Amino acid sequence: MTDVPRHGEAAPQPAPRVRLVDVAREAGLSKTTVSAALNGTGRLSAEVREKARETARVMGYRPNATARQLRTGRARLIGYMVGEFADTPWSFLESPYFARLTGATAATALQRGYAVVLLPAGSLQGEWAGLPLDAVVVADPVPDDRVVGDLLAARIPVFSDRSVEGRPGAYWVDVEAGPAVCGTLDHLREQGARRPAMVLPDSTTRFHREVLAAYRGWCAAHGVAERIGYAEAPGNGPVVRAVETALAGDGEGPDGLRPDALFLVAEASPPLVLEAARRQGYEVPGDLLLACVSEDVTAAHTEPPVTTLSLRPEEIAQAGVELLVAVLEEGRRESAGVLVPTRLDVRASSLRRPGAASAPQAQWTSLPPT
Repeated sequence: MTDVPRHGEAAPQPAPRVRLVDVAREAGLSKTTVSAALNGTGRLSAEVREKARETARVMGYRPNATARQLRTGRARLIGYMVGEFADTPWSFLESPYFARLTGATAATALQRGYAVVLLPAGSLQGEWAGLPLDAVVVADPVPDDRVVGDLLAARIPVFSDRSVEGRPGAYWVDVEAGPAVCGTLDHLREQGARRPAMVLPDSTTRFHREVLAAYRGWCAAHGVAERIGYAEAPGNGPVVRAVETALAGDGEGPDGLRPDALFLVAEASPPLVLEAARRQGYEVPGDLLLACVSEDVTAAHTEPPVTTLSLRPEEIAQAGVELLVAVLEEGRRESAGVLVPTRLDVRASSLRRPGAASAPQAQWTSLPPT
C-alpha cells in the first residue's frame, strides 16, 4: 500500500524526471545526436539511432510536453466527438462503423505524433474550453450543430463531413452517398428486384438525408413505389424491429405487394437481420435480396453471406488525419475537402441469377460503374 502522509507532514517528492542530457550521458552520445535519433531526423546510422532510442526507453525518458508546447504552440491533442449521438454520447462505440472510424483515427493520429481525446457529443463549451486542443474532429454532425460553431468561434480548426464546406477554419472528408445508393439499388435490380424497401435510422445527418433523397430519386426514375421504414433509435433491437415492420404482412405495401429486396442503412448485426427476415417468412436470397450499409465483419460469415456497402472508415480516418496535419503543420488555410470512395462487397444475399456469384467488388465516388 502507498503510505499516506499524516497531517502536517510533507508529501514525498516525485522522482526527478529523466532529461535528454541524462540519456545522452548514459548512451555516450551528444545531446544533439540523441535528440535527432528520437525525433527521426538527422543523418545517423541505424546503430546509433537504435542505441539512443533503446537507452531512452530503458531510462523512461519522455519529452517535456510543456516545453514542446511553448516552443511549437501546439499541444498535439486532437478532440474527437460524434455529433449524431448527442442524446447518448458514448454509445457510438457500440457501432461497428464508428468504432472502426474512432480506432483508425486514433491510430493514424498517433503515428503522426498526435493523441486523440474523446469528447461527448453535444459537448458544452465548458467541457472542452480548458483543454489545449489543436483541432477537433466532429464526425457526422447534426444540422446547425452548435458545437461546430463554438469551436470555430474559438479559432479551433474543425474536421468534419461536407456539411461544413466553405466555413472558415473548417475542413471535410466525406463519401458521395447518392451514387453509392443508386449503385447498390441498380445491383439489386439487375438481380431481379422490383420492390426494394429501405430502412434508415431516425437521423438528420447529411449522409442520411442524401441517402433518402437518392432512394426517392431512384424510385421515381424507375417507376417504383417507395417503401421506407425508420428505426426509432440506434442499436440492434430498434433496427431489427424496423426491419420486421418493413417486411411484415401480405398486401401492406404501397402497391399491395411485399418487398422483394431490402436495403438496410441503419446499422444492425447481419445475423440478426437474416433471422428477422426468416421470421417474416422470407428465404434470402430466394424471396428477398439483402444489402446492408455495414462494417460488421460477421456479414462475410453468415449463411448466406451478406452483401455490404462499406463507407471505408479506415480510409476516411487516413484522409482526415493527412488533411489535419497539412493544416496544422504545413500552414494550409483554405477550406478544403476530400472524397473517399465507398465499396460495395457483393455476396450471396443479393445474388439470385445463376453464375452471378463471381460479381466483383464495386467502388465509386461520383458515378456508379456501368
